[in-house]
Amino acid sequence: MLRWITVGFPLWVVLGCLWAWFRPSDWAWVGPLIKPGLGVIMLGMGLTLRVQDFQSVLKQPGSVALGVLAQFTVMPLSGWAISRAFDLEPGLAIGLILVSCCPGGTASNVICYLARANVPLSVLMTMTSTFAAVVMTPLLTKWLAGSILRVDAWGLFLSMIQIVLLPLVAGIVVNTLLDRLKNPEPVRRWVGAIGPVLSVWIIVLIVAFIVGANREAISQVAGPLFVSVLLLHLVGFSLGYFLMKAAGKEEAFRRTVSIEVGMQNSGLGAALAKEHFAKYAVAPVPAAISAVYHCLIGSVLAAIWGRSGKEKRPLP
Repeated sequence: MLRWITVGFPLWVVLGCLWAWFRPSDWAWVGPLIKPGLGVIMLGMGLTLRVQDFQSVLKQPGSVALGVLAQFTVMPLSGWAISRAFDLEPGLAIGLILVSCCPGGTASNVICYLARANVPLSVLMTMTSTFAAVVMTPLLTKWLAGSILRVDAWGLFLSMIQIVLLPLVAGIVVNTLLDRLKNPEPVRRWVGAIGPVLSVWIIVLIVAFIVGANREAISQVAGPLFVSVLLLHLVGFSLGYFLMKAAGKEEAFRRTVSIEVGMQNSGLGAALAKEHFAKYAVAPVPAAISAVYHCLIGSVLAAIWGRSGKEKRPLP
């Protein structure tokens, strides 16, 4: 039951957005909970990791580094190029660039599982890109969007510390300390089951709130907004796959990098845009639309790829 709730992520996002579009007042209470909610997601991710898990990164550093490099080059450069090509207004441009500079989202791990990709590698890439994003997201956003408007890279960095790093480290510490219990596995199984479901619902709440709160602004910029965000993710999924194919990587690796690159942590992008670019009402909107698009595209790819290839690898 819990797994089906997680797999149905794209449906819940779409339904949440439709509900918020027609009844935005129903979601007004979510606003103050965005940052704490994302902290809970990062804490949950940390609770699935232990210090020993970082040894896995050391065992395949080249593969993880290649995937993370693709994550922080393909999407940020694509976000910048698309914003320039469409001559997006500053609010939309910063929102698009910001979400493109975010790390991979945890939903990518589930999509990799359904697509018969390399799930352990996906988990390692998500973990590594999330930690790297504490520094990379502020720096890339400053570099790529600094010519459009003033970007407070230091403020973004402090937000990344609060929202991402501290909850992640806290979760890892707690999970590592669980080893001192006589039988820690039931606790870990409970966290592993509840964590993804909780993450799904928090992201749905954030995305729906952003859509409902900015309904009028969205209607005014619908054309360039929907096209530019769709193009961003199509480029991300496509280049992630074909660059790995050109590098001579096996099919499972190509699928994994494609999904990791194409699926961003949109909730994080929305929260950062809302806090640091509040002057621009539409700044958080590309992140909200991004969540819809990358879930739908990822689900389509999972349906296609899931029909072929080796048996699914179990989720770690």
